[in-house]
Amino acid sequence: MSDLLDVNVWLALADENHSHHAAAQRYWQNQAAPSVAFCRVTMLGFLRLATHRTVLSRSLSPGEAWEIYQRYLAQEDVNFVHESPTLEREFQTIACQPGFSSRLWTDAYLAAFARSAGCRIVSFDTDFKGLLPDRDFLLLVP
Repeated sequence: MSDLLDVNVWLALADENHSHHAAAQRYWQNQAAPSVAFCRVTMLGFLRLATHRTVLSRSLSPGEAWEIYQRYLAQEDVNFVHESPTLEREFQTIACQPGFSSRLWTDAYLAAFARSAGCRIVSFDTDFKGLLPDRDFLLLVP
């Protein structure tokens, strides 16, 4: 099994001054699966938000953000997972549940991605609790 880290975890790991950095580090050292993963959405989210002027303690240049992303991928226990053929069906199933909120499209995509790839989602975002069973979601507490 692999952990699919939400963007908020990657950002907290990358910035020592981030309010959730210590919790992200504890996860990395004590609770991480043997492999952790990026997908295209988390990769893009990390690059976009790391270069935004208000997200990290210091916004990164695009080159710095790419360098950090590539440093993560160079680690033996970090990988990039591609979409599986069953992703779209999983995504539709989650998004068409009664009461689905339009603000959850990206979370629903990530939940579907994790289900179809056999990953556990790791996040500081409680919204995943309504999208995945507990065994497939690890909520990090700051």
